[in-house]
Amino acid sequence: MPARTVADLTVLPRIPAPDGPRVGVTERGVRSLTTAPQGYEGEGFPVRRAFAGVDLALLDPFVHMDQMGEVEYAPGEPKGTPWHPHRGFETVTYLLDGTFEHADSHGGGGSISDGDTQWMTAGGGVLHIEKPPESLVVSGGLFHGLQLWVNLPRAQKWVTPRYQDLRSGAAALLTSADAGALVRVIAGEIAGHAGPGSTYTPMTMAHASLEPGAELHVPWDPEQNALAYVLSGDGTAGAERRPVRTGQLVVFGPGESLRVAADPGQDGWHPRLEVVLLGGRPIREPVAWGGPFVMNTQQEVREAMVDFHAGRLGAIPAARV
Repeated sequence: MPARTVADLTVLPRIPAPDGPRVGVTERGVRSLTTAPQGYEGEGFPVRRAFAGVDLALLDPFVHMDQMGEVEYAPGEPKGTPWHPHRGFETVTYLLDGTFEHADSHGGGGSISDGDTQWMTAGGGVLHIEKPPESLVVSGGLFHGLQLWVNLPRAQKWVTPRYQDLRSGAAALLTSADAGALVRVIAGEIAGHAGPGSTYTPMTMAHASLEPGAELHVPWDPEQNALAYVLSGDGTAGAERRPVRTGQLVVFGPGESLRVAADPGQDGWHPRLEVVLLGGRPIREPVAWGGPFVMNTQQEVREAMVDFHAGRLGAIPAARV
């Protein structure tokens, strides 16, 4: 897993233990624990549906998340998605292993690889494609990533589409109080250290790698919800030290801090506990979700589909056909 790493964690800023200088900090407990079912997306790459079976009200402002892979492709096997529309939300693609190319109907595009994040605001509407580069298709190789859908408030659903290509080197790097965890802050802020992602809704996104036996206890904005998704490994979460494992989503209850810890023994394939931490200030608006559109009403979803078929969400650039 070559997402950005550091050889010596002791040189990084440390996240102060929330139960240290402050007294009476409420640690979040586990409200729910679910296991992501497995399926296929696009032209056939394997995914885990991280939010399946969870009430959208508990996830707000997030609506969907897929763990893509982890899969070792043989030559000729790597797959992506065909051209498809989006409106009303943002897609956040975080790549841990491999390379992905993206392009849109506005002429934007580029590639992301190990540890990079591509943040696309669909806004009023865009056509989009994601696929592995031809070199990866020919050679095969490891592919592993995450795609998160972040809802937009009603007032921003019609903004002009935009991209943020966030390179791995831009993430804020922190370590836990015991220097046993590497925390990459992609968006929002943890212990006063901000990530590079610009968001319409206040939110936090971080990727933490915990060495066996390490513990991560971080302060958390009480106005934001809190989620932890286990990319790989075994550990515990919450004030009650609930056991968690690969492919499970923790929804935390209220509080001012959260805790995850890695079991002392990890398997040979995944030597660390890898966890994505998410939090957001709930939008608390009606959500009408239909396929690639996330709007406030079903009428708006139908209008988005009509606009797509009428070509009003853009056209595939001639160079990309």
